[in-house]
Amino acid sequence: MPKYTKYLEFSQKERTAIRERDNYRCIFCQIGYEMPSTAVPEMDITDIMHYIPRSSMGLGIRQNGAVGCRYHHHMMDNGSSGNRKEMLGMFRAYLDEFYPDFTDAERKYDKWSFLKEKPYV
Repeated sequence: MPKYTKYLEFSQKERTAIRERDNYRCIFCQIGYEMPSTAVPEMDITDIMHYIPRSSMGLGIRQNGAVGCRYHHHMMDNGSSGNRKEMLGMFRAYLDEFYPDFTDAERKYDKWSFLKEKPYV
């Protein structure tokens, strides 16, 4: 397993912070996005979703994650229903409310980031 893998996973501390920030509720359910007409058991199970996925080197940090129910998480990850682009836009807007100056580049693992830090003045 590559050494960087640990940076892509949400630690327990980050998971707790994300759940508290999102009031333990799916960010898409909170706004009533694409709700099914009947109760779906997957809506009772929540996960922490990556905005930038691990496969694209998305970090396991609160600035890159949110609570999502399995129903919406699958809808966003599957993408075959045509909702992915819209959901990612909503996800990004949600994160921007809390971290307005945080860029997508900062949400990705970069082996050489320590070289890019600003020097102390």
